[in-house]
Amino acid sequence: MERNFDAVLWDFGGVITSSPFEAFARFEAANELPKDFIRSINATNPDTNAWALFERSEIDAAAFDSAFQAEAEARGHRVRGADVLALLAGDIRPEMVAVLHKLVAAGYKIGCITNNVKTGSGAGMARSMEKAAAVEAVMALFSHVIESSKVGIRKPDPEIYKMACSALDVAPARAVFLDDLGVNLKPARALGMATIKVTGAEQAISDLETLLGHPLHD
Repeated sequence: MERNFDAVLWDFGGVITSSPFEAFARFEAANELPKDFIRSINATNPDTNAWALFERSEIDAAAFDSAFQAEAEARGHRVRGADVLALLAGDIRPEMVAVLHKLVAAGYKIGCITNNVKTGSGAGMARSMEKAAAVEAVMALFSHVIESSKVGIRKPDPEIYKMACSALDVAPARAVFLDDLGVNLKPARALGMATIKVTGAEQAISDLETLLGHPLHD
């Protein structure tokens, strides 16, 4: 049967794992911060703020801690960068991992493009050895993983998507990309990739089934 696509590319945090935004919301509620305060800081000056610099490894964790705090204080609240880093590692979604196994078995090329920082253990920024081992097992399923903290480029820079397609030897028009942030999907679409905005595991799997033209559920 002729396929619609040859490759499926995945974001990690918020797609393969639960979203760190959920942890941000809990932290904000517990510390009497405005709703979406952390996300608002990350969205201000998105190419040059502390978060962007850290994801490109242009500053280290200590510098991020102080730089993020300064940005937070400029918006009226004191939040340390170190406190935010502790919230990053989400829980792996087993249903998404099951889909990865199905795609590999079916002969699709699969890859990962993740904006991450050099904190915790491995690409998933895990804070425990158990979680780090689980993330490592998932990462082993991908033919290629591109981490912003290693390559010095971060989504939504178009070059990171081109880099992924080149690594998998696939034309953008033959690839699907899943991410939980619309800003990261726009350049992928501009390159010709099919995109899925992930709001939850079941929604993402259903949308992927539609694009690929065959079931992925058991």
